[in-house]
Amino acid sequence: MSLVPLDIMSYITEENIRYWLEQFRSLGPLPGILLTFMKSFVPPLPTLLIVGVNGAVYGLWAGFIYSWIGMVLGCTVTFLIVREIGKSAFVERWANKPRVQRSMVWIRRNAFSYVFLLSIFPVGPFVIINVAAGIARMRLLSFLLAVGCGKAIMIFCVTYIGSNVEQFLEHPIRWGGVLLFIAASLWASRKLERHFTRSSSNSDGAKGEVV
Repeated sequence: MSLVPLDIMSYITEENIRYWLEQFRSLGPLPGILLTFMKSFVPPLPTLLIVGVNGAVYGLWAGFIYSWIGMVLGCTVTFLIVREIGKSAFVERWANKPRVQRSMVWIRRNAFSYVFLLSIFPVGPFVIINVAAGIARMRLLSFLLAVGCGKAIMIFCVTYIGSNVEQFLEHPIRWGGVLLFIAASLWASRKLERHFTRSSSNSDGAKGEVV
């Protein structure tokens, strides 16, 4: 039985993904969105490969939008499910343990940066990021902004490269533009983080005054 997942993963190649996307092209953006949506529930799926092929099949902007919608939807659904499960008595008892509490305090204080920065990387523990944010009861709007911005940077870069592979091989200087885009995005994320940190502090202070 352990061979089945290995057989499935060995089947997921660039040629096979491209073939199936082309076969179901008549369904519009649905195949490209569904493929990246599944990434949140099937962690072994190769992000670089599926996002890159989406860009090659649908083109730069369509491939970027379809991959972004699918991946953000998958992350959000996982986050909301975990946040609901986190209300159960069993998880509450686990979360109240001193060591877990210390971890949760750190995640709550750095939630935006934690989700945003780890979402930029095309490889990593995506499911763990969503689960940790859900258990820590991160605000939905903050989560959506963090994961949406982080995934947008990662997906755009991968899609851009995937839809222009030959040009990148012929003109390596194009990598400079990608790096500049990432740097500008990181700067913008810091601005957003400071805004949400101030908002959270103000709301916590207001609650303290009411109490």
